[in-house]
Amino acid sequence: MMKFAWDNYKRYAWGKNELRPVTRNGHIGNMFGGLRGASIIDSLDTLYIMGLMEEYNDAKEWVQNSLDLNSNGEASLFEVNIRYVGGLLSAYYLTGEEVRLIDVCYPSILVRSAASFIPKHGTSWSWGWASAGSSILAEFGTLHLEFVHLTELSRNSIYTEKVMNIRKVLNKIEKPHGLYPNFLSPVSGNWVQHHVSIGGLGDSFYEYLIKSYLMSDKTDDDAKKMYYGALEAIEANLVQKSPGGLTYMAEWRGGILDHKMGHLACFSGGMIGIGADDGAPEKRQHYLDLAAEITHTCHESYTRSATKLGPEAFRFDGGGEATATRLNDRYYILRPEVIESYMYMWRLTHDPKYREWGWEAVEALEQHCRVESGFSGIRDVYTMTVSHDNMQQSFFLSETLKYLYLLFSDDDLLPLEDWVFNTEAHPLPVVQNHSSFAL
Repeated sequence: MMKFAWDNYKRYAWGKNELRPVTRNGHIGNMFGGLRGASIIDSLDTLYIMGLMEEYNDAKEWVQNSLDLNSNGEASLFEVNIRYVGGLLSAYYLTGEEVRLIDVCYPSILVRSAASFIPKHGTSWSWGWASAGSSILAEFGTLHLEFVHLTELSRNSIYTEKVMNIRKVLNKIEKPHGLYPNFLSPVSGNWVQHHVSIGGLGDSFYEYLIKSYLMSDKTDDDAKKMYYGALEAIEANLVQKSPGGLTYMAEWRGGILDHKMGHLACFSGGMIGIGADDGAPEKRQHYLDLAAEITHTCHESYTRSATKLGPEAFRFDGGGEATATRLNDRYYILRPEVIESYMYMWRLTHDPKYREWGWEAVEALEQHCRVESGFSGIRDVYTMTVSHDNMQQSFFLSETLKYLYLLFSDDDLLPLEDWVFNTEAHPLPVVQNHSSFAL
Protein backbone atom coordinates (compact mmCIF):
# COMPACT_ATOMS: atom_id res chain seq x y z
CA MET A 1 0.00 0.00 0.00
CA MET A 2 2.83 2.41 0.86
CA LYS A 3 4.67 1.66 -2.38
CA PHE A 4 1.48 2.13 -4.39
CA ALA A 5 0.66 5.43 -2.65
CA TRP A 6 4.26 6.67 -2.97
CA ASP A 7 4.77 5.63 -6.59
CA ASN A 8 1.64 7.50 -7.64
CA TYR A 9 2.59 10.57 -5.63
CA LYS A 10 5.99 10.52 -7.34
CA ARG A 11 4.47 10.00 -10.79
CA TYR A 12 1.77 12.68 -10.62
CA ALA A 13 2.54 15.11 -7.79
CA TRP A 14 6.30 15.07 -7.13
CA GLY A 15 7.36 18.11 -5.09
CA LYS A 16 3.78 19.18 -4.42
CA ASN A 17 2.33 18.77 -0.92
CA GLU A 18 -0.18 16.03 -1.69
CA LEU A 19 -1.47 13.85 -4.51
CA ARG A 20 -4.94 14.21 -6.00
CA PRO A 21 -5.29 10.57 -7.05
CA VAL A 22 -8.53 10.77 -9.07
CA THR A 23 -7.48 13.68 -11.28
CA ARG A 24 -3.79 12.59 -11.16
CA ASN A 25 -2.24 15.92 -10.24
CA GLY A 26 -0.65 17.64 -7.27
CA HIS A 27 -2.18 19.75 -4.51
CA ILE A 28 -0.37 22.59 -2.74
CA GLY A 29 -2.96 24.25 -0.48
CA ASN A 30 -2.21 27.04 1.98
CA MET A 31 -1.58 25.14 5.22
CA PHE A 32 2.20 25.14 4.79
CA GLY A 33 2.60 28.65 3.38
CA GLY A 34 5.08 28.50 0.54
CA LEU A 35 6.63 25.25 1.73
CA ARG A 36 6.38 22.26 -0.60
CA GLY A 37 6.91 18.51 -0.51
CA ALA A 38 4.86 17.72 2.62
CA SER A 39 4.26 14.14 1.44
CA ILE A 40 8.00 13.67 0.89
CA ILE A 41 9.00 14.91 4.35
CA ASP A 42 6.16 12.98 5.98
CA SER A 43 7.21 9.76 4.19
CA LEU A 44 10.96 9.75 4.89
CA ASP A 45 10.81 7.66 8.07
CA THR A 46 7.99 5.40 6.83
CA LEU A 47 9.97 4.49 3.71
CA TYR A 48 13.09 3.88 5.77
CA ILE A 49 11.33 1.74 8.40
CA MET A 50 9.70 -0.36 5.66
CA GLY A 51 13.04 -0.91 3.92
CA LEU A 52 11.96 0.91 0.75
CA MET A 53 15.47 2.25 0.29
CA GLU A 54 15.28 3.30 -3.36
CA GLU A 55 12.20 5.39 -2.58
CA TYR A 56 13.81 6.73 0.62
CA ASN A 57 16.90 7.84 -1.32
CA ASP A 58 14.73 9.64 -3.90
CA ALA A 59 12.99 11.45 -1.02
CA LYS A 60 16.29 12.31 0.68
CA GLU A 61 17.70 13.68 -2.56
CA TRP A 62 14.66 15.94 -2.99
CA VAL A 63 15.10 17.28 0.56
CA GLN A 64 18.79 17.97 -0.05
CA ASN A 65 18.32 19.65 -3.42
CA SER A 66 14.80 21.01 -3.70
CA LEU A 67 13.33 21.82 -0.28
CA ASP A 68 13.10 25.63 -0.24
CA LEU A 69 12.86 27.07 3.26
CA ASN A 70 12.97 30.68 2.09
CA SER A 71 9.44 30.62 0.82
CA ASN A 72 6.88 33.27 1.63
CA GLY A 73 3.30 32.80 2.73
CA GLU A 74 1.17 32.24 5.80
CA ALA A 75 1.61 28.78 7.35
CA SER A 76 0.35 26.86 10.35
CA LEU A 77 3.08 26.61 12.99
CA PHE A 78 1.44 23.43 14.29
CA GLU A 79 1.39 21.68 10.91
CA VAL A 80 4.90 22.75 9.90
CA ASN A 81 6.25 21.66 13.28
CA ILE A 82 4.66 18.20 13.39
CA ARG A 83 5.20 17.38 9.70
CA TYR A 84 8.36 19.17 8.57
CA VAL A 85 10.36 19.55 11.79
CA GLY A 86 9.14 16.20 13.13
CA GLY A 87 9.75 14.43 9.82
CA LEU A 88 13.29 15.75 9.43
CA LEU A 89 14.19 15.05 13.05
CA SER A 90 12.92 11.49 12.77
CA ALA A 91 14.79 10.87 9.52
CA TYR A 92 17.98 12.11 11.17
CA TYR A 93 17.60 9.93 14.26
CA LEU A 94 16.73 6.80 12.28
CA THR A 95 19.53 7.12 9.74
CA GLY A 96 22.21 9.26 11.38
CA GLU A 97 22.35 11.20 8.11
CA GLU A 98 22.42 14.96 8.42
CA VAL A 99 19.99 15.77 5.66
CA ARG A 100 18.88 19.26 6.69
CA LEU A 101 18.02 20.57 10.11
CA ILE A 102 15.83 23.58 9.92
CA ASP A 103 15.66 26.66 12.09
CA VAL A 104 12.45 27.77 10.45
CA CYS A 105 10.33 27.73 13.62
CA TYR A 106 12.65 29.84 15.75
CA PRO A 107 11.45 33.38 14.90
CA SER A 108 7.82 32.44 15.36
CA ILE A 109 8.14 31.23 18.93
CA LEU A 110 9.52 34.56 20.09
CA VAL A 111 6.01 36.00 19.79
CA ARG A 112 3.23 35.29 22.25
CA SER A 113 0.72 33.89 19.79
CA ALA A 114 1.62 30.44 18.49
CA ALA A 115 -1.15 30.16 15.92
CA SER A 116 0.94 30.49 12.77
CA PHE A 117 3.87 32.18 11.15
CA ILE A 118 5.26 33.35 7.83
CA PRO A 119 8.45 31.33 7.21
CA LYS A 120 10.46 33.89 5.24
CA HIS A 121 10.11 36.73 7.68
CA GLY A 122 9.37 34.83 10.88
CA THR A 123 6.33 37.01 11.50
CA SER A 124 3.46 35.88 13.69
CA TRP A 125 0.03 35.59 12.12
CA SER A 126 -3.32 34.21 13.16
CA TRP A 127 -5.66 31.87 11.31
CA GLY A 128 -9.09 33.31 10.60
CA TRP A 129 -10.84 30.34 12.22
CA ALA A 130 -8.98 30.81 15.50
CA SER A 131 -11.63 32.12 17.86
CA ALA A 132 -11.34 35.92 17.72
CA GLY A 133 -7.55 35.80 17.38
CA SER A 134 -7.13 33.22 20.13
CA SER A 135 -4.31 30.75 20.45
CA ILE A 136 -5.39 27.12 20.27
CA LEU A 137 -4.49 24.62 22.98
CA ALA A 138 -3.41 21.91 20.53
CA GLU A 139 -1.28 24.42 18.59
CA PHE A 140 0.82 25.93 21.38
CA GLY A 141 0.69 22.65 23.31
CA THR A 142 2.13 20.50 20.53
CA LEU A 143 5.67 21.83 20.22
CA HIS A 144 7.37 20.21 23.19
CA LEU A 145 8.74 16.95 21.78
CA GLU A 146 10.24 18.52 18.68
CA PHE A 147 11.65 21.58 20.43
CA VAL A 148 13.37 19.53 23.14
CA HIS A 149 15.11 17.60 20.37
CA LEU A 150 16.03 20.84 18.59
CA THR A 151 17.77 21.89 21.80
CA GLU A 152 19.45 18.46 22.09
CA LEU A 153 20.87 18.68 18.57
CA SER A 154 21.68 22.37 18.38
CA ARG A 155 22.77 22.76 22.02
CA ASN A 156 20.74 25.97 21.94
CA SER A 157 18.48 26.10 25.00
CA ILE A 158 16.11 28.67 23.46
CA TYR A 159 13.78 25.97 22.07
CA THR A 160 13.26 24.20 25.39
CA GLU A 161 12.98 27.53 27.23
CA LYS A 162 10.14 28.63 24.97
CA VAL A 163 8.06 25.48 25.42
CA MET A 164 8.74 25.47 29.16
CA ASN A 165 7.42 29.04 29.30
CA ILE A 166 4.18 27.88 27.67
CA ARG A 167 3.91 25.22 30.36
CA LYS A 168 4.52 27.77 33.14
CA VAL A 169 1.67 29.93 31.85
CA LEU A 170 -0.67 26.93 31.77
CA ASN A 171 0.33 25.90 35.28
CA LYS A 172 -0.46 29.36 36.65
CA ILE A 173 -3.81 29.94 34.97
CA GLU A 174 -7.00 28.79 36.68
CA LYS A 175 -8.60 25.78 35.02
CA PRO A 176 -12.38 25.22 35.20
CA HIS A 177 -12.90 21.91 37.05
CA GLY A 178 -9.26 21.12 36.29
CA LEU A 179 -9.99 21.14 32.54
CA TYR A 180 -8.02 22.93 29.82
CA PRO A 181 -10.29 24.87 27.42
CA ASN A 182 -9.35 24.94 23.73
CA PHE A 183 -8.90 28.70 23.29
CA LEU A 184 -6.53 31.07 25.11
CA SER A 185 -6.11 34.79 24.51
CA PRO A 186 -2.44 35.56 23.78
CA VAL A 187 -3.12 39.14 24.91
CA SER A 188 -4.83 38.64 28.28
CA GLY A 189 -3.51 35.15 29.01
CA ASN A 190 -7.04 34.04 29.91
CA TRP A 191 -9.27 31.35 28.45
CA VAL A 192 -11.51 32.81 25.76
CA GLN A 193 -14.39 30.36 26.03
CA HIS A 194 -14.93 27.20 27.98
CA HIS A 195 -15.01 24.63 25.19
CA VAL A 196 -13.09 21.47 26.11
CA SER A 197 -12.40 18.67 23.66
CA ILE A 198 -10.11 15.65 23.54
CA GLY A 199 -10.64 15.75 19.77
CA GLY A 200 -9.68 18.59 17.42
CA LEU A 201 -8.31 21.80 19.01
CA GLY A 202 -7.31 20.01 22.23
CA ASP A 203 -6.13 16.47 21.40
CA SER A 204 -2.34 16.57 21.02
CA PHE A 205 -1.82 18.89 24.01
CA TYR A 206 -2.69 15.96 26.32
CA GLU A 207 -0.75 13.52 24.14
CA TYR A 208 2.39 15.66 24.41
CA LEU A 209 2.17 15.82 28.21
CA ILE A 210 2.47 12.05 28.71
CA LYS A 211 4.88 11.71 25.80
CA SER A 212 7.11 14.48 27.19
CA TYR A 213 7.32 12.50 30.41
CA LEU A 214 8.12 9.25 28.58
CA MET A 215 10.61 10.95 26.22
CA SER A 216 12.46 12.43 29.20
CA ASP A 217 13.21 8.89 30.38
CA LYS A 218 10.53 9.53 33.02
CA THR A 219 12.28 12.50 34.61
CA ASP A 220 9.93 15.31 33.51
CA ASP A 221 7.78 15.22 36.65
CA ASP A 222 6.02 18.46 35.75
CA ALA A 223 4.62 16.88 32.56
CA LYS A 224 3.62 13.78 34.53
CA LYS A 225 1.74 15.80 37.12
CA MET A 226 -0.05 17.88 34.47
CA TYR A 227 -1.02 14.79 32.47
CA TYR A 228 -2.50 12.76 35.32
CA GLY A 229 -4.23 15.89 36.70
CA ALA A 230 -5.81 16.52 33.29
CA LEU A 231 -6.79 12.85 32.94
CA GLU A 232 -8.50 12.95 36.32
CA ALA A 233 -10.52 16.00 35.25
CA ILE A 234 -11.37 14.34 31.91
CA GLU A 235 -12.62 11.23 33.69
CA ALA A 236 -14.68 13.27 36.13
CA ASN A 237 -16.26 15.53 33.51
CA LEU A 238 -16.06 14.07 29.99
CA VAL A 239 -15.93 10.27 30.07
CA GLN A 240 -19.41 8.83 29.59
CA LYS A 241 -21.03 5.42 29.14
CA SER A 242 -23.83 5.06 26.59
CA PRO A 243 -27.02 3.09 27.30
CA GLY A 244 -25.56 0.41 25.02
CA GLY A 245 -22.44 0.17 27.18
CA LEU A 246 -19.96 2.12 25.03
CA THR A 247 -17.42 4.33 26.81
CA TYR A 248 -16.76 7.62 25.03
CA MET A 249 -15.31 11.10 25.54
CA ALA A 250 -17.95 13.81 25.28
CA GLU A 251 -17.13 17.47 24.60
CA TRP A 252 -17.73 20.13 27.26
CA ARG A 253 -19.17 23.55 26.49
CA GLY A 254 -19.30 25.73 29.56
CA GLY A 255 -20.48 22.88 31.73
CA ILE A 256 -22.93 21.40 29.19
CA LEU A 257 -21.97 18.09 27.60
CA ASP A 258 -22.13 17.57 23.83
CA HIS A 259 -22.39 13.79 23.38
CA LYS A 260 -20.16 13.67 20.33
CA MET A 261 -16.75 12.09 19.80
CA GLY A 262 -14.56 13.01 16.85
CA HIS A 263 -12.36 10.55 14.94
CA LEU A 264 -9.43 12.72 16.10
CA ALA A 265 -10.31 11.88 19.73
CA CYS A 266 -9.83 8.16 19.03
CA PHE A 267 -6.07 8.56 19.57
CA SER A 268 -6.91 8.72 23.28
CA GLY A 269 -7.22 4.96 23.64
CA GLY A 270 -3.53 4.63 22.78
CA MET A 271 -2.58 7.66 24.88
CA ILE A 272 -4.29 6.39 28.03
CA GLY A 273 -2.77 2.96 27.35
CA ILE A 274 0.85 4.13 27.16
CA GLY A 275 0.33 6.23 30.28
CA ALA A 276 -1.28 3.44 32.30
CA ASP A 277 1.91 2.00 33.81
CA ASP A 278 3.07 5.27 35.33
CA GLY A 279 -0.21 6.20 36.99
CA ALA A 280 -0.93 5.59 40.66
CA PRO A 281 -0.45 1.83 41.32
CA GLU A 282 -4.11 1.32 42.23
CA LYS A 283 -5.24 2.99 38.97
CA ARG A 284 -2.95 1.23 36.47
CA GLN A 285 -5.36 -1.57 35.55
CA HIS A 286 -8.22 0.94 35.51
CA TYR A 287 -6.38 3.09 32.94
CA LEU A 288 -5.60 0.07 30.77
CA ASP A 289 -9.27 -0.96 30.93
CA LEU A 290 -10.39 2.58 30.05
CA ALA A 291 -7.97 2.62 27.09
CA ALA A 292 -9.42 -0.70 25.86
CA GLU A 293 -13.01 0.54 26.24
CA ILE A 294 -12.39 3.72 24.25
CA THR A 295 -10.56 1.78 21.53
CA HIS A 296 -13.51 -0.63 21.39
CA THR A 297 -15.93 2.29 20.96
CA CYS A 298 -13.85 3.68 18.10
CA HIS A 299 -13.82 0.24 16.47
CA GLU A 300 -17.61 0.21 16.78
CA SER A 301 -17.77 3.49 14.84
CA TYR A 302 -16.07 1.57 12.00
CA THR A 303 -18.12 -1.63 12.20
CA ARG A 304 -21.44 0.27 12.25
CA SER A 305 -20.78 1.83 8.83
CA ALA A 306 -21.42 0.19 5.47
CA THR A 307 -17.79 0.62 4.37
CA LYS A 308 -16.27 -0.48 7.73
CA LEU A 309 -14.46 2.87 7.89
CA GLY A 310 -15.27 5.41 10.58
CA PRO A 311 -16.90 8.84 10.20
CA GLU A 312 -15.26 12.15 11.07
CA ALA A 313 -17.45 12.38 14.17
CA PHE A 314 -20.04 10.13 15.80
CA ARG A 315 -22.71 10.80 18.35
CA PHE A 316 -24.48 9.22 21.31
CA ASP A 317 -27.81 11.02 21.33
CA GLY A 318 -31.11 10.69 19.56
CA GLY A 319 -31.09 6.91 19.89
CA GLY A 320 -28.02 6.22 17.73
CA GLU A 321 -24.68 5.18 19.18
CA ALA A 322 -21.21 5.52 17.65
CA THR A 323 -22.72 6.72 14.36
CA ALA A 324 -22.66 10.05 12.53
CA THR A 325 -26.13 11.57 12.60
CA ARG A 326 -25.18 14.72 10.66
CA LEU A 327 -24.46 14.70 6.95
CA ASN A 328 -21.32 16.78 7.31
CA ASP A 329 -19.77 14.25 9.76
CA ARG A 330 -19.98 11.22 7.48
CA TYR A 331 -16.67 11.56 5.62
CA TYR A 332 -13.40 9.65 6.12
CA ILE A 333 -10.16 11.31 5.00
CA LEU A 334 -7.70 8.42 5.55
CA ARG A 335 -7.28 9.37 9.20
CA PRO A 336 -4.97 7.27 11.45
CA GLU A 337 -6.23 7.74 15.02
CA VAL A 338 -8.28 4.54 15.38
CA ILE A 339 -5.48 2.42 13.87
CA GLU A 340 -2.98 4.26 16.09
CA SER A 341 -4.87 3.06 19.17
CA TYR A 342 -5.00 -0.51 17.77
CA MET A 343 -1.20 -0.44 17.44
CA TYR A 344 -0.59 0.77 20.99
CA MET A 345 -3.14 -1.61 22.48
CA TRP A 346 -1.59 -4.53 20.58
CA ARG A 347 1.85 -3.61 21.92
CA LEU A 348 0.51 -3.29 25.47
CA THR A 349 -1.75 -6.35 25.63
CA HIS A 350 -1.02 -8.62 22.63
CA ASP A 351 -4.73 -9.28 22.41
CA PRO A 352 -5.17 -10.66 18.85
CA LYS A 353 -8.39 -8.69 18.33
CA TYR A 354 -6.36 -5.53 17.70
CA ARG A 355 -4.60 -7.11 14.73
CA GLU A 356 -7.95 -8.45 13.49
CA TRP A 357 -9.42 -4.96 13.71
CA GLY A 358 -6.38 -3.52 11.92
CA TRP A 359 -6.81 -6.04 9.12
CA GLU A 360 -10.49 -5.07 8.78
CA ALA A 361 -9.29 -1.49 8.23
CA VAL A 362 -6.73 -2.63 5.62
CA GLU A 363 -9.44 -4.47 3.68
CA ALA A 364 -11.81 -1.49 3.88
CA LEU A 365 -9.08 0.93 2.72
CA GLU A 366 -8.24 -1.36 -0.20
CA GLN A 367 -11.87 -1.80 -1.18
CA HIS A 368 -13.17 1.76 -0.82
CA CYS A 369 -10.23 4.19 -0.78
CA ARG A 370 -7.84 2.70 -3.32
CA VAL A 371 -8.34 4.21 -6.76
CA GLU A 372 -6.37 3.72 -9.96
CA SER A 373 -3.64 6.20 -9.00
CA GLY A 374 -3.40 6.25 -5.20
CA PHE A 375 -5.64 6.34 -2.13
CA SER A 376 -8.45 8.82 -1.63
CA GLY A 377 -10.73 9.79 1.24
CA ILE A 378 -14.46 9.16 0.83
CA ARG A 379 -17.40 11.49 1.43
CA ASP A 380 -19.83 9.11 3.11
CA VAL A 381 -18.81 5.97 5.02
CA TYR A 382 -22.46 4.84 5.21
CA THR A 383 -22.91 4.15 1.50
CA MET A 384 -21.24 1.45 -0.58
CA THR A 385 -21.48 3.68 -3.65
CA VAL A 386 -18.47 5.69 -2.60
CA SER A 387 -17.70 9.22 -3.67
CA HIS A 388 -13.98 9.97 -3.50
CA ASP A 389 -12.67 13.31 -2.22
CA ASN A 390 -9.63 13.19 -4.54
CA MET A 391 -7.02 13.71 -1.81
CA GLN A 392 -4.22 11.43 -0.63
CA GLN A 393 -3.37 13.14 2.64
CA SER A 394 0.31 13.26 3.61
CA PHE A 395 -0.62 11.85 7.04
CA PHE A 396 -1.87 8.68 5.33
CA LEU A 397 1.76 8.00 4.38
CA SER A 398 3.21 9.22 7.65
CA GLU A 399 0.70 7.83 10.14
CA THR A 400 -2.00 5.49 8.85
CA LEU A 401 0.28 3.15 6.91
CA LYS A 402 3.12 3.37 9.47
CA TYR A 403 0.85 2.43 12.37
CA LEU A 404 -0.60 -0.45 10.34
CA TYR A 405 2.91 -1.68 9.53
CA LEU A 406 3.93 -1.49 13.19
CA LEU A 407 0.73 -3.25 14.26
CA PHE A 408 1.81 -6.29 12.22
CA SER A 409 5.54 -6.04 13.10
CA ASP A 410 7.49 -7.42 16.05
CA ASP A 411 7.69 -5.27 19.17
CA ASP A 412 11.43 -4.72 18.69
CA LEU A 413 10.80 -2.53 15.64
CA LEU A 414 10.77 0.94 17.26
CA PRO A 415 10.22 -0.40 20.81
CA LEU A 416 8.04 1.90 22.89
CA GLU A 417 10.60 2.07 25.72
CA ASP A 418 13.13 3.66 23.33
CA TRP A 419 10.98 5.75 20.98
CA VAL A 420 8.12 8.23 21.32
CA PHE A 421 5.97 9.13 18.30
CA ASN A 422 5.10 12.75 17.68
CA THR A 423 1.51 13.51 16.71
CA GLU A 424 2.35 12.92 13.02
CA ALA A 425 3.78 9.47 13.91
CA HIS A 426 7.39 10.58 13.51
CA PRO A 427 9.48 8.54 16.00
CA LEU A 428 11.80 10.50 18.30
CA PRO A 429 14.22 8.79 20.71
CA VAL A 430 13.94 8.87 24.47
CA VAL A 431 16.42 11.48 25.74
CA GLN A 432 18.94 9.98 28.17
CA ASN A 433 20.54 13.34 28.99
CA HIS A 434 18.07 15.01 31.32
CA SER A 435 19.32 18.60 31.17
CA SER A 436 16.50 19.75 28.86
CA PHE A 437 13.73 18.99 31.33
CA ALA A 438 14.63 21.21 34.25
CA LEU A 439 12.33 24.18 34.78
